[in-house]
Amino acid sequence: MEKRYSFQENENKIYKMWEKENFFKPNFHNKKGRFSIIMPPPNANASLHIGHAVFVTLEDIMVRYNRMQNKTTLWVPGADHAGFETQAVFEKELEKQGKTRFQLSRETLYKMMWDFTQKNKTIMEAQLRCLGASCDWSREKFTLDSDVVKVVYQTFKKLFKDGLIYRGKRIINWCSHHQTSLSDLEVIYREQKTKLTYIKYPIKDSRKFIVVATTRPETMLGDTAVAVNPKDSRYKTLLKNKTEIYLPLIKRTIPLISDKAVDLSFGTGAVKVTPAHDATDFEIGQRHNLKVIQVISKDGIMMEKAGASYFGLKVMEARQKVVEDLKKLNLIEKEEDYTHSVPVCYKCRKNIEPLISEQWFIKIKSLSMKAVEMVKKKKVKFVSKRFEKVFFNWMKNIRDWNISRQIVWGIKIPIWYCQEKRNKKCQSKNGIIITEKRIKECPWCKSKKIKEEVDVFDTWFSSSQWPFIALGYPNSKDYKHFYPTSVMETGWDILFFWVARMIMLGVYQTGKVPFYNVYLHGLVRDINCQKMSKSKGNVINPLGIVEKYGADALRMALVFGSSSQNDIVISEEKIVTQQRFITKIWNASRFILINLGKNFNVQKIDIKNLKLTKEDRWILKEMENTIKRITRDIEAFNFHKAAQEIYHFFWHKFCDKTIEKAKERFYSEKSTQEEKQTAQWVLYTVLLNSLKLLHPFTPFITEFIYQKLYRKSKKALIIEDWPKK
Repeated sequence: MEKRYSFQENENKIYKMWEKENFFKPNFHNKKGRFSIIMPPPNANASLHIGHAVFVTLEDIMVRYNRMQNKTTLWVPGADHAGFETQAVFEKELEKQGKTRFQLSRETLYKMMWDFTQKNKTIMEAQLRCLGASCDWSREKFTLDSDVVKVVYQTFKKLFKDGLIYRGKRIINWCSHHQTSLSDLEVIYREQKTKLTYIKYPIKDSRKFIVVATTRPETMLGDTAVAVNPKDSRYKTLLKNKTEIYLPLIKRTIPLISDKAVDLSFGTGAVKVTPAHDATDFEIGQRHNLKVIQVISKDGIMMEKAGASYFGLKVMEARQKVVEDLKKLNLIEKEEDYTHSVPVCYKCRKNIEPLISEQWFIKIKSLSMKAVEMVKKKKVKFVSKRFEKVFFNWMKNIRDWNISRQIVWGIKIPIWYCQEKRNKKCQSKNGIIITEKRIKECPWCKSKKIKEEVDVFDTWFSSSQWPFIALGYPNSKDYKHFYPTSVMETGWDILFFWVARMIMLGVYQTGKVPFYNVYLHGLVRDINCQKMSKSKGNVINPLGIVEKYGADALRMALVFGSSSQNDIVISEEKIVTQQRFITKIWNASRFILINLGKNFNVQKIDIKNLKLTKEDRWILKEMENTIKRITRDIEAFNFHKAAQEIYHFFWHKFCDKTIEKAKERFYSEKSTQEEKQTAQWVLYTVLLNSLKLLHPFTPFITEFIYQKLYRKSKKALIIEDWPKK
């Protein structure tokens, strides 16, 4: 063995050997159960980041451990087309070229994004290999593969047939910059300073006013009511008299209503109700049959219904003018500085405009109730009870899911619309034809006036079917053998985006839960516990780290000292520390192999006649206890504890004590051949078991050293047996 281990030279060779020998494929001859996991598919629009390195490390630990437990083990890799996310990334690439997507046809734009993602997918897969991901590449899937799309369409048709899909006008989150609707989960909230404006609304046929506090004066142009809480004593007389309010500026009369959704403590207790531009107001409007008057367009411009004075103005311009006009009429009581959370697009960080829009929705309540039932019955177990509670809280307040997006990139919704509906069957179907094929006429009324849906599915709609789709649902051998999968491991931040929806659609489509366990890892933070971001300049490039320190050092650093499912603190200093540990493994192994010699044959040693010293018996007992603890910790998803256990055992017990003590027997002239042989057997036994215990965490160096062992029992460490407890 060389004096120094060259990870740059050897990691790629080792990975190629694993692939060539098909060690990543499941061994169906194994009879000790099965283990399967589906990779959370990285977005095929950019290189991997440190968060990807976390999931690769954690999932690869599980996969290698279960493979060594002689289970039929499968890890399916994949890549996500990532819908809106990818289109937003690609638009930035176009901007660098001085172009916009509006200059390109839909077909041209789609083709360009396809080429863009395929190029990135190839790079991404190479990066996953660099990190040591022992997934079965022969089963790799892309979320736009034809067989994936086929199953997505089957699910959509089933939902539609069961009455769980509808197209309707509802309040949605609209990004005026990207010109698409967004789900509630694609909206983030940031603190903004603004003014809380107290507007005096004249009471009809009276000289009195009702004062309403609002942060959005411009939307009063679309008000259809003023609402108060029914328990608010301040407004009981007005409610009893069925008071009508005169809407200033727009010259309309609107009712005063009562609704439990009104917060008594906000402002004056009276709120304006604008169903077309606020989700809560929309729900109030539905309960009270209020008119819906949209005054802001999808471009963020005031519409004609806002009135001639405001038509064509941008939202902020209209806000300023509305306040100025109200002041002229002496209808502003006061203005206060006010800080509140404002919804913004998670990509462009520009304000979301709640709008009424015709979209495709899933009636989610029945699906969510079934998912909750599965978790309550422990069919799906959350490793962390904390996240289980969060899951239940979110599912309790879940709203219908808007699954349509006004973008080019994605799986097109397989709908055609008949414009005439000239027979009863056509009318009963509302002129909606579900087919992924191109058609020229309505199948019922034969009208050629048909229109194809141009919207695509929310990427999370296809991704939520990932576990059963990736395994070849419904008829493949993999689906029948490996579904439900053993574990779903991913970041806690997509518990709602993805995990909850996978449970809902998995149970709905297959009748089974998609996975038995949910392990959610934390976010990666720097040494100061700050979230990593390009703007802060604290981003760590995992591939740069691999080139500098090796994949094993990075993997150990990501697991070591990071409490289970809490945020992961990483720094270059931490990686350097783990690289020293890798060096320690190498030096200790080199010393042992040198002192074993080529003639050492463990199979010819009569263990019963070995004269073990007190120190020998101690390290063997410590090894036995370490095997038990590490096995227990991995089974309990406490990977950080397992990593710390093998680190301290190998360095502080094996190296610092046993190896140092063995040197006396190797180098002392008083040592007998039997004493040296005993030392050799002890060192070999502990080294071999240590390599096995280390392998899930540091696969490259352990495999390289294993290949240097004389008369090894298996062709490779990756398929070795896990040490017996």
